[in-house]
Amino acid sequence: QVQLQESGPGLVKPLQTLSLTCTVSGDSITSNYYYWSWTRQPPGKGLEWMGAIDSSGSTYYSPSLKSRTSISRDTSKNQFTLQLSSVTPEDTAVYYCARDLRVHITTMNIGSWGQGTQVTVSS
Repeated sequence: QVQLQESGPGLVKPLQTLSLTCTVSGDSITSNYYYWSWTRQPPGKGLEWMGAIDSSGSTYYSPSLKSRTSISRDTSKNQFTLQLSSVTPEDTAVYYCARDLRVHITTMNIGSWGQGTQVTVSS
């Protein structure tokens, strides 16, 4: 059974770069057919898909966040990473990593999800 675990700083200052890592166990991030994604949920709002990386390392981004988002991976550690630059308080959210056969998922009813990690943007 696949397990995903997010890690990273809980507090980031405005204009800095947010960096989160998703550590995967029970499956390889190079497995065929799966997408490994990042999604967030701001307080009081719904899930917002941010982007994904596939088994070959190709990346896909939300158009609204593409200019500030980068997703990469370390296959030796079976991890993939999110970087979000120039953050503002509006980027405060719970950030989730997930695995699914679909590149774009915004419901926890499908796929496998990490437990999420709270990130607050504040000076």
